[in-house]
Amino acid sequence: MKRIVIDKDSKDAIAIYWTVSVVLAVLAILFIHPLWALIPILLFLLVFAFFVFWFHRVPDREIPEGDETLVTAVADGKVVVVERAYEGEYFKEDRIQVSIYMDFFDVHTNFWPVTGEVSYYKYHPGKYLLAFLPKSSEKNEHSSTAIRNSHGEVFFKQIAGTFARRIVCYSKEGLEVERGKQCGIIKFGSRIDIYLPLDAEILVKEGEFTVASVTKIARLK
Repeated sequence: MKRIVIDKDSKDAIAIYWTVSVVLAVLAILFIHPLWALIPILLFLLVFAFFVFWFHRVPDREIPEGDETLVTAVADGKVVVVERAYEGEYFKEDRIQVSIYMDFFDVHTNFWPVTGEVSYYKYHPGKYLLAFLPKSSEKNEHSSTAIRNSHGEVFFKQIAGTFARRIVCYSKEGLEVERGKQCGIIKFGSRIDIYLPLDAEILVKEGEFTVASVTKIARLK
């Protein structure tokens, strides 16, 4: 049986959630006496504690073989956008945008989409609009990363949602990264926007569900 790995930046948060759950459980036992009222509360707190633990796991994924042309999904979720769009932060030109929306129950650990060198990174504070709204890409809190290799550059944003209040990103300019390895995590509901070269071969369509580090998003030329 494989060992469950928990995100290294989430252990303090898990400890806080579990402490709150235990305190609430003790208070419920002390002050709520009818069993028909107490049992559902204790079950809810138990399920919540397990969910918090499970939500912050780092899944062990089998990374598909491929060279530096292969681009894989940064996150688990549903593809909500595949279109030509203007990218105004880094490239300042049209690119192919692929957006993945993570709902509350998806794994929120994120993974590098390509192998290469981090050529750009910037953190942007912002609002917490619903992550599936198009304007959330620019107005919400997000982290922006570009990765360069011999076949071009891939740019992606980790975007916070209404309930996501913390983005963890391991990007640092000059850092050598490997496709399929963890690049961070977004807490509780969010979105990933990936910007690819116009001549890239896109391998997904709107409505498809992606598995981070496994689903093939595109191939660079």
